[in-house]
Amino acid sequence: MSIFNAMNTSSSALTAQRLRMDTVSANIANAETTRARINDDGEFEPYRRKTVRFQEEGSSFKDQLSRIRTGKHTGLNGVKVSSIEEDDAPFITVYNPNHPDADAEGYVQMPNVDPLQEMVDLMSTTRSYEANVTALNATKGMLMKALEIGR
Repeated sequence: MSIFNAMNTSSSALTAQRLRMDTVSANIANAETTRARINDDGEFEPYRRKTVRFQEEGSSFKDQLSRIRTGKHTGLNGVKVSSIEEDDAPFITVYNPNHPDADAEGYVQMPNVDPLQEMVDLMSTTRSYEANVTALNATKGMLMKALEIGR
């Protein structure tokens, strides 16, 4: 077990949370985007909300079996982003006949992004990021004290 395992775990979480923050920010920025991409029919489609999925780093059966067999199972694996997925929720339909993307009846398909939910996700991500910075600083402080004892 390395003395840097705790720092590696915190740093992997910082990286993952930073990507989650960027994804939530993109969702907020595109909350009104009605022409994000062209679908299979050749028509514009609104922006779809994206979510980040995490998983434990090295959590495959092969990795776990290898760690146990070699006796290197530390329990500190860190986290990684397994995927960035699009939300399959239906688009929000809004009546706005003056909008350039309105259909014949005056309805516009808006992105499936709820700004309130995105702000809650952003606050949660920020708190997780701050907690990992605190853990990283605590580990650094303990290692510095250990070096001082060795003097």
